[in-house]
Amino acid sequence: MNYYFTGILIALFCLLAFMQPAYPDSTQTNTSGSNTAIEGGYTSSSATTYQSGSSSNTTSNSTNHSNVKSAPPTASAPSFSAQSQDVCATGVSVGIQTFGTGFSGGKTNRDMNCERIKLAKVLYDFGMKVGSVALLCQDERVFEAMINAGTPCPVDGKIGKDALAIWNKYDHERPDYETYVKRIKKRKKIDKKLNKIESKKLELHTKWR
Repeated sequence: MNYYFTGILIALFCLLAFMQPAYPDSTQTNTSGSNTAIEGGYTSSSATTYQSGSSSNTTSNSTNHSNVKSAPPTASAPSFSAQSQDVCATGVSVGIQTFGTGFSGGKTNRDMNCERIKLAKVLYDFGMKVGSVALLCQDERVFEAMINAGTPCPVDGKIGKDALAIWNKYDHERPDYETYVKRIKKRKKIDKKLNKIESKKLELHTKWR
């Protein structure tokens, strides 16, 4: 039994003595940042060479300016309104805003024509018809309309023809005085031209008789 075991050991030692180590056929070389496996014993290399006197300069300048101005606040103009129909007034408001200061304001304006109409209506409701018409006649449009209608506006307690005589005598008191004067001047010019035409017609008629 021991002879067989001894013989096996001798055979193993003989095999180990004649065997050689096996080496792989692939090589890897890392040069200048290369990291690639090359098969077949091929070697790759990479190199960067700068010529004598060459240089590389990089300059970066960055300038940022920021000028932010906030929007000015708003100057709100106050609101004016006439909520009641019995108020003869209109509202006007205005607002001005700058970067430094702001102003706003408002006021109400009386509507005199509206007041005149309302007062005339009250007088008429009280039975004062002549007084109501006299009040409305303070408006030159109403005054002129009454003259053209042949019903002159009351004045100094007079109505009708008596009132018209006073208006013609003291015409500077008429509410439509400026318009009245312009109308009279234009009428006089037209009358003058018509008189000249009539005079020539009379002369020609007398000559050919």
